Amino acid sequence: MAVLAVLEHEGGVLGDVAAQVLSFAAAYAAAAGVPLHALVTGPGGDAAAEQAGAFGVTALHVAEHEGLGAYAPQAVGRSVAEQIGRLAPLAAIGAGTERGNEVFAHVGAITELPVAANCIEVTPGDVAQVTRIRWGGSLLEEARLHGAVKLLTLAPHTFESRPAATAALPAVERFTPTLSDADLGVRVVERVRPQSGDGVSLAAAQVVVGGGRGTDSAEGFAPLEELAALLGGAVGCSRAVTMAGWRPHTDQIGQTGTKIAPEIYIACGVSGATQHMAGCKGAKRILAVNKDAEASIMSKADYAVIGDLHAVLPAISAELRKAGVT
Repeated sequence: MAVLAVLEHEGGVLGDVAAQVLSFAAAYAAAAGVPLHALVTGPGGDAAAEQAGAFGVTALHVAEHEGLGAYAPQAVGRSVAEQIGRLAPLAAIGAGTERGNEVFAHVGAITELPVAANCIEVTPGDVAQVTRIRWGGSLLEEARLHGAVKLLTLAPHTFESRPAATAALPAVERFTPTLSDADLGVRVVERVRPQSGDGVSLAAAQVVVGGGRGTDSAEGFAPLEELAALLGGAVGCSRAVTMAGWRPHTDQIGQTGTKIAPEIYIACGVSGATQHMAGCKGAKRILAVNKDAEASIMSKADYAVIGDLHAVLPAISAELRKAGVT
């Protein structure tokens, strides 16, 4: 018996969301009195051993196969399902990211087990009690999860990352999953890494300046880009902006875009539609700049400035420069 954490990594480097999964999985395992195992797929996965060990992982399972050189959701799901078959864990826990939810949908189909996605609370048991985000964050669902192995994904930026009091290097166990051509039918064949602002990733930025329809045009993002550059942040946008062709989809914040969790999100000319707010739920603070005092986002913001963003943002940038920010 064990608890299995399924981790996303980049060349063996675990990000914040993977650390959150490990922290929750470690608590789950401790409550059940069983060891914590972790699973990674693809090249460089064994390099995650030290990071995983910091959270109390005793065994790191590394799926190695030439078909896992790039992201292939069904192949990753098959790898996870095989390891579940070997370990028979109490639970398999992953991240509620786009990839994590996609992989666990395949795991559920392969193992014929139910999946609870985007959980924000879990009470373990023979029948687990879960609370999960539904409909883009517009409601919370309380449900009971049955199944010999509990398949869970966690809503990103919901659980804290807490390394174990003591750490040890886990045993690394490599295995080669049995993959068919069908498992590799859908896979990533090319990756393009867009740069935002000063090379700051939108998903990882501590400051995000986002624009909505109120920017009026692609050129209307100039003051947002200026402010983001001064604050060392990234520029994002709403779905309406991408649909208008003013910014690429990679800049979109929302349920079908990037989920952000900055220290502050400065939303400029953004109405605050449910789809958009689902993408910025992780923001610690929201500052809204909008001419419309009745805009939906005003009721959700921690701070609000009622005014034209084309006047407000240059004024903020000017004051920052006066204070010595460059």
